[in-house]
Amino acid sequence: MPESLPTQLFLVPTPIGNLEDITLRALTVLKEVDLILAEDTRTTGILLRHFNISRPLQSYHIFNEHKTVEQLIQKLQGGQVMALVSDAGTPSISDPGFLLVRECLQAGIKVECLPGATAFVPALVKSGLPSDRFVFEGFLPHKKGRQTRLEKIGQQERTTILYESPHRLVKCLEQLMEHCGEDRKASVSRELTKIHEETVSGTLKELKEYFTKGNVKGEIVIVVHGK
Repeated sequence: MPESLPTQLFLVPTPIGNLEDITLRALTVLKEVDLILAEDTRTTGILLRHFNISRPLQSYHIFNEHKTVEQLIQKLQGGQVMALVSDAGTPSISDPGFLLVRECLQAGIKVECLPGATAFVPALVKSGLPSDRFVFEGFLPHKKGRQTRLEKIGQQERTTILYESPHRLVKCLEQLMEHCGEDRKASVSRELTKIHEETVSGTLKELKEYFTKGNVKGEIVIVVHGK
C-alpha cells in the first residue's frame, strides 16, 4: 500500500490511570477525527470531557466487533477518518483492535498506531527482572487450556508477563508456584500510575503470602523470572 495514502484509522493509546499521561499527538488526533470508536463510551467520555474534546462516539468492543467491522470498513472507504481507543492502554493489546486492523489492511485502508501507554511495559521495567527478552501472555484462559499455558510458563526461559484480575490473583500465584516452584522470583504491580500504585517483588511464595493478607484491588500485572 503506498505510504502517500492518508491515514484513515488511528489506533490511539489512552492513559492506564493518570489522565495526564496522554500524549499531545493523541489529543490532536482525537480532536480532528470524524468518529471515535470506544470500548466503553462512558469511560472514554470521561477522558474526552477532561480535555474538552467533543467528537462523535461509537461503541466498539469484544461483543460487537464481528457485527460492526464490515459497516466500519464501508465508512472508512467512504472517506471517514476514525480513532480506535480502548478503556486504558493501547488498542489490540488484550483489548479489541486486531480484527478491525486486519480488515483495514486487507481493504487497502491505511492504519497508524500512535505510541503510548501499555500497562505491561512499566510493570516489566520496574520489576527488576530481565527485560531484554520476554514473553507477553496477557490474560490466561480461566478453564480450558489454562494448565497447558501454566506448564509452558514454568519451562519458559524468558521473563513472562501476564495480566490477572484482582479476585483471581492469589489463586494465580498459587498455580504459578505449582509450575514454577515457590522460590521463583516474580513481581506484582497494581494500580499503575494511580494514587495507590504498588509494586511488590519477591518469590512467588512471598507474593502469595503478602496478597493473601488483604483485599486486592486494581488492574494486576504479574512478571515472572524465566527458568
